[in-house]
Amino acid sequence: MQEAQSNNAVGILLVNLGTPEAPTAKAVRPYLREFLSDPRVVQVPKAIWWFILNLLILRTRPKQSALGYSQVWTDEGSPLLAIGRKQLEALRQKFQGKATDQALHLELGMRYGNPSIKAGLEKLRDKGCHRILIFPLYPQYAASSNGTVFDAVAEVFRKWWWVPEIRTIGSYCDDATYIDALAASVREHWDTHGRADRLLMSFHGLPQRVVKLGDPYRDQCETTANLLASKLGLKTGEWIMSFQSRFGAEEWIKPYTIETLETWGKESLGKVDVICPGFSADCLETLEEIAVENRKAFEEAGGGEMRYIPALNDRADHIEVLADLVRKHTCSWLDLNN
Repeated sequence: MQEAQSNNAVGILLVNLGTPEAPTAKAVRPYLREFLSDPRVVQVPKAIWWFILNLLILRTRPKQSALGYSQVWTDEGSPLLAIGRKQLEALRQKFQGKATDQALHLELGMRYGNPSIKAGLEKLRDKGCHRILIFPLYPQYAASSNGTVFDAVAEVFRKWWWVPEIRTIGSYCDDATYIDALAASVREHWDTHGRADRLLMSFHGLPQRVVKLGDPYRDQCETTANLLASKLGLKTGEWIMSFQSRFGAEEWIKPYTIETLETWGKESLGKVDVICPGFSADCLETLEEIAVENRKAFEEAGGGEMRYIPALNDRADHIEVLADLVRKHTCSWLDLNN
């Protein structure tokens, strides 16, 4: 292991969920195994879950997931990874000249798959970063997203003889610049396509059991949704918050996105818009689950047109959101405002 250099460099590790290497069952299988083996993601006794995962899920689900990935895969590869790289480069450009190359370094890591958190941290270590900010790109905290990022970081550091000073961003669900960027994306959509009958704010779901254990996720989603609705001037009945991406048979937090859209379809609504404020970059859950599967459910139930409003991705105002959060959390380490 290369020893850390003796300087005061600061490292920023941007982290997102991850992606398989290719839209094939062969590539999806190890990605799903890593993801679904995380005890923060699936809280089932390890011995029991091993049999369920390896003898049932990994025999069928990789093929199904690969089909979904194939519908959203781009020339640049996985949308999530391609956008993550653009976000990383945009932030590097944002801070160029604000601090010396020796003082600030940014890397990208994925919780599952590549580039890994371990690889990102090792790059920062090898550049002499004595202080590292861990920045999970999840606006709302959940143990199964932000929490497991911190687990992975701790596991890496457990094997290092020298451990840097670290800070973490737990959530930014009520950050003013984040809410402003979300509102701007909705207004731009309306300016181009006109206003819909209703706006659905769809967040990734969690088992109800986890929320009862004290996970703050649902409350933080509600905070974001209410702030966005207020910023847009929406009244009761013009919008609703819902939850998507259920997995397994147990009850998850409600209302469910797909059931909400089916109900709106049965009401014969002409146009509805869907935004996913909990996703910092478009991915399988937005581009395929929402924009394809859920749109189909709405239309087949009798609805007119469902329009998906893209994630903030590498929009200029979103990059400024991320940059502002970096500034706030490194303010006593670096001056990035000059």
